[in-house]
Formats: sequence, C-alpha cells, structure tokens
Amino acid sequence: MRRTSVLFAALGAAAAGLGLAWAWPFLAAQMAGGDATAATIALGKTLYAERCAACHGAKLEGQRDWKSPLPSGRMPAPPHDAAGHTWHHPDGVLFRITREGASAVVGGGYQSDMPGFGNVMSDDEIRAVLAFIKTTWPEQERQYQAEMTRREQGE
Repeated sequence: MRRTSVLFAALGAAAAGLGLAWAWPFLAAQMAGGDATAATIALGKTLYAERCAACHGAKLEGQRDWKSPLPSGRMPAPPHDAAGHTWHHPDGVLFRITREGASAVVGGGYQSDMPGFGNVMSDDEIRAVLAFIKTTWPEQERQYQAEMTRREQGE
C-alpha cells in the first residue's frame, strides 16, 4: 500500500509540473501585464513595433541622449525599458499620454513630438501596447508602477 501511495504522489507531482509548464507563459503574462492575456500582450507587441518603435526603439531603448533637449528644444523619445521613466507613471497617465499626446497631458505650453494615438488606435489597442511594455520591466519596476496605479485609483 505504501508503494502505491508513493507512486500516486509521484504521478500527481509530475502532472502538476506538466500543468505548470503548460500554463507558465500565460501566468507570466498575467503577472507582468496586470490582467492582460497573452493574446493582448502579443497584440501590444505588434502594435508597438508598428506605431512606437520608430521613435522609442525596437528594444524600447528610446532615442540617444533622451534626457537632453533636441535642437528644436523638445525632448527626445524616452526609453520604455527599465532605464527610462515610463514605469514611474500610473496607468492613467500612461494611457492619456499615449491617447492624447504628451503636450496635452503635461500642459503649460509644453511642446513634444509625441503625438496622440487616439485617432489611430482604439483604447483597447493602447492598453495592449502598455501591457506589452510592462512585460519588459523587471519585477521591482513592475511593482513600483502597480503601486503608482493603485495610488492613482485611490486604493
């Protein structure tokens, strides 16, 4: 009887391991992108490549010297990886900047080359891009950004 129990325990552990291995990509996407699905993150990656990478870089690296003004006086496109400051902002701010453009959100006469994408992407597409960007951040940055979002929402 003891041998049977050990066998069933081993089979159960193997089944659990296989289940976790199968579900891991989905779980990783959930952890990194909030409640975003793997399909949403994949869509966001595609849209980022089409709409954002030309300025913010294919690897989210931003433009060179992104902290120094361009000759026009405007700021270069910042990185969206952990080296940048995107993760410092709550979801609502990131959404509005993407939808309306940086100038509209910052206000006070601030001039930016960042256009609003609300006329070329749906709100769900914008959220997908942001979910993709979040998946590239290390855990510490994701936690910080999630806390900023909780504060923004008054939780």
